Amino acid sequence: MEVKEKAKLFVLAFVFGLIGGAVAFWIIPENKPQKVYVVENDNVIANTHLAKSTNILEMPDFTGPAANAVQAVVFIKTEYYSGDPMYYFLYGKSSDEPIKGSGSGVIISDDGYVVTNNHVIDKASNINVVLNDKREYTATVIGRDPATDLALLKIEADSLQTLPFGNSDDLQVGEWVLAIGNPFNLTSTVTAGIVSAKARDISILKKQYAIESFIQTDAAVNPGNSGGALINIDGQLVGINSAIASPTGSFAGYSFAIPTSIVQKVVADFIKYGSVQRAYLGFKIADIDENVAERFSLPNLKGVYVSGVTKDGAADLAGIKEGDVILRFENTEVNGVSQLLDLIGRQRPGDKVTLNIRRNDKIEDYIVTLKNEQGGIENVLKEAKGFFGATFEEITKDELKLYGLKNGVKVSDVFPGKFLAAGIKQGMIITKVNNQKVSSTSEVEKILSEATGGIYIEGYDPKTGDNVYFAFGTE
Repeated sequence: MEVKEKAKLFVLAFVFGLIGGAVAFWIIPENKPQKVYVVENDNVIANTHLAKSTNILEMPDFTGPAANAVQAVVFIKTEYYSGDPMYYFLYGKSSDEPIKGSGSGVIISDDGYVVTNNHVIDKASNINVVLNDKREYTATVIGRDPATDLALLKIEADSLQTLPFGNSDDLQVGEWVLAIGNPFNLTSTVTAGIVSAKARDISILKKQYAIESFIQTDAAVNPGNSGGALINIDGQLVGINSAIASPTGSFAGYSFAIPTSIVQKVVADFIKYGSVQRAYLGFKIADIDENVAERFSLPNLKGVYVSGVTKDGAADLAGIKEGDVILRFENTEVNGVSQLLDLIGRQRPGDKVTLNIRRNDKIEDYIVTLKNEQGGIENVLKEAKGFFGATFEEITKDELKLYGLKNGVKVSDVFPGKFLAAGIKQGMIITKVNNQKVSSTSEVEKILSEATGGIYIEGYDPKTGDNVYFAFGTE
């Protein structure tokens, strides 16, 4: 009898040990640090976390929105050259060989405008856009903006399937969304999830004047999906997928999209001006938490704290002072820096906006005329900053050797202007301007700035391997 009791106790101990071990195995450590990734030259889209339902008929029907969206989401292929002699040592191949990247984009007009992430096409010398029906086009960069991680491309096509813009401000936390893109080169992939949060600042855009007000979702987003579409259940574009938060670099439940409230303004600026028209209020702002409220004797945690004001800036001229608390921007209540920066980012220099301010115990409206970076109220054409609608960069010795050239300067960006009208594209190498050899950006800019009458450009097209020639007038 004693032996049987001991045996029973041993079995029970063994069973409970197995259960305890199993429980311990599945416990996820709390507060595990998360990293935010923007995957270079390709990026994100989403994994499905569908709400549990006892009745399948309660689930929304995604088939209609998905069928339309996949026709308007494109696969973007890029090539660029490292120009780094260490590249062979690190990666086992010559720096003369192009580095290939990929991502996604969204067709927003039937005549070929495509929006994507800036990091998808950054540094690319060749950009090809592949449609869902496998047609392929060479893309021209119309504009790039690292501060919002957005870029606008143009392909020469018409009668294209587009995605209509929706209002990202109307999105509600918990609302269904779909993410469409090309993760891991798996083209036309659709995933579903819900809006997890709005106006999320994840401190990923390390650029001056960066605007971060991401839509957070739990739709699965992985490398290759950057620049893809986030749509609502009505099939409207509400965001451009851009990043994930993950300890591994692959989807771990958190993905982030740039809201269309920002996308539409940036795209409109690219098309009309060639660059983003930034409006500045001329102050420093901070989120209000309990520490800030206690330090500055604030009555509650509402609003955004003004921690500094630039002399003669827009806010200073309107009478706003350090220590003020911004409660509303126009008709929108504000409670965070990322939200306020989003609202400011939708404006242009010269716009007048109303800020509802609390100063001590008094609440009052202030009308502010927004300024540009130079302190004026004008919108500035990109062409005025560059030379005839183009900017330039030095070419590396490796690139010169690769193309069999002795000298040259690369066209880094082409915007609406004379270069674009003449057919000169981003990535082309200029070897002569008005019969003068050029080897630096300063030489190109000097000749262009002093030219009168006409300009004659000789160059090399890396895409075709051909020598090319262009001419246009200065007036």
